[in-house]
Amino acid sequence: MSVRRGPQWALANISLKLAPGERWALIGGNGAGKTQLLKLLATDVWATPASRDGLIYRRGGSRLDRREAKACIAYLGAERQDKYARYGWNLPVRDVVATGIHGTDLLLAPLAPADARRVDAMLRACGIGALATRRFAGLSYGQKRLTLLARALVGRPHWLLLDEFYNGLDERYRARIDAILDRARRRGQSWIAAAHRAVDIPRGTTRLMELAAGRLGKVGPFRRADALRLARRAREPSRLAFQTAPRTGRTLLRLRGVDLYVDYRCVLRQVDWQLRRGEHWAVFGANGAGKSSFLRLLYGDLSPALGGAIERAGFPRGTPIGAWKRRVGFVSPELQTDYAIDVTVFDLIVSGRHASIGLDAAADAADRRAAAHWLEFFGLSSCALRRPRELSYGQLRRALIARALAADPRLLLLDEPLTGLDPEQRALIKGLLSRLMARDITLVMAVHHAEDLPRGMTHALRLHKRRALRIDSQSAN
Repeated sequence: MSVRRGPQWALANISLKLAPGERWALIGGNGAGKTQLLKLLATDVWATPASRDGLIYRRGGSRLDRREAKACIAYLGAERQDKYARYGWNLPVRDVVATGIHGTDLLLAPLAPADARRVDAMLRACGIGALATRRFAGLSYGQKRLTLLARALVGRPHWLLLDEFYNGLDERYRARIDAILDRARRRGQSWIAAAHRAVDIPRGTTRLMELAAGRLGKVGPFRRADALRLARRAREPSRLAFQTAPRTGRTLLRLRGVDLYVDYRCVLRQVDWQLRRGEHWAVFGANGAGKSSFLRLLYGDLSPALGGAIERAGFPRGTPIGAWKRRVGFVSPELQTDYAIDVTVFDLIVSGRHASIGLDAAADAADRRAAAHWLEFFGLSSCALRRPRELSYGQLRRALIARALAADPRLLLLDEPLTGLDPEQRALIKGLLSRLMARDITLVMAVHHAEDLPRGMTHALRLHKRRALRIDSQSAN
C-alpha cells in the first residue's frame, strides 16, 4: 500500500503482516512515514488511490470490515492529546476514559452500570482514580498521557499504536506507564511503538520495523544490538556542563516576588529571578512543576498575580505585549496545538515575524526571503505548501523552530523543542542553538533530558514544589 500527502509519497509500496501478541518497535527519521503508517493501520488514513484497499483485518478465521477493525485498534499520539485543546473539550477525566468504551470523542450517552464499573476499575489500575472529577485541560502533561492510556485500554483493543508516546514525560511518569504496559503485556496485549530513542521503546517489545523515505527496510526481531544502535545514534546519555557567563551583561528580564496562577491553581510562588544578556538557562522540573507556565510568563502569555512584577528591558510598563513578542522566539507544545489551523507551512514560518497565529496580510519580500531560508535550512522546502496536519510531529516541530528564528530574535524561549526529533535533527538543532548563543542570542530552554541541551548553557533552574531553585551542573544530571 502507498499513501500520498500533497506532492510527496508518505508511504511507498508497504507490505507487512502483523500477528496477534506481537509487540513492535517502529523506527525511522522525521518524515520517514512512521505516523502515516500508524494512521493507516488505525484506519484514520486511506491508501492512495483510496479505491485500493489492501488492508485486511482478521479476528480468528473471520475477516473484519474497516468499522469492525477500528473498534479493535487504539491509536495514541500527540494529535489525540492536542485534539482536546483544539476543540475545547474540557471533560472530566472519568468521561474522557469512558469515551474509550465505544471509541468516541465525546460521551454520547450515560454508561451502563457494567461499563461504569469497567471505567472505575481502569482509573484505579492506571493510578488516576483521584483525578476522576478533574477537568482534562487542568491536568499536567503526564496526567493527560495517563488519562489517554486509560482511555485506550478500557476499550480492550487488540492493538495499541503508540506514536512517540513517551515524549515529554519525566522518569516518574515513564515508570508508571511502563508498569501499566507490563500488565497489559502479560494479558497478551499487542502494540506498535514509534520511537527515536531506545529509552522510549516499551519493555517487552520483541520485533522491529524500520522506515526510510516512506519505504519499509529492516523487519525482524528486536535485539539488544538494535537498542544499542538507537542509543548511539541518539547520543545517550550525556552530562550537563555549564560554561562561565559574562558578569557585565545587562538585565533583559527580571521577576520580583512573582506568584503565578493558572486556572486558579498556584503554579509558582514568590519567584525572584533575573536573566542577563549572555546567560543561557536550562529549566528542569517534573511534569506539572510549571516549566511551560514559567516560559509562557516570560513570553507574555501569562501575567504575575497582584503584588508581583515582571520587567522587560526596553519595554516600559504600558508597552503593548505584542511589541515584546515580536522580539522573542517561542516554541511550545501548546503552539504546536494552535497550529492545527489550515495554513501552509510557508505561512506558518512567516507568522513568526509577526508573533501571530496565521497571517492577516500577504507576506512581503523580507518575509518570503526569511521563510525560504529557514525552510531550506531545516530540509522542509518540499513541505512549504503542505498543511501542518500533513506533517509528521517531528517535521512540525522543526517548522515551529524555523518560525521562532524567522524574526531574528534576541531571546529564544524553548519548551522541550527537541521532542519528536530524530537524532540527526536533534544534533543539527543543538549545533544551531550553540552558534546562535555565540552570536549573542540569549536562550532559556525547558527540558527533561540534559542531553537535549546545546553546548554553552551557563545556568540552570529547577522548579519544585512551586519554587524556582537555582542549581549547579552536578545536581542537574
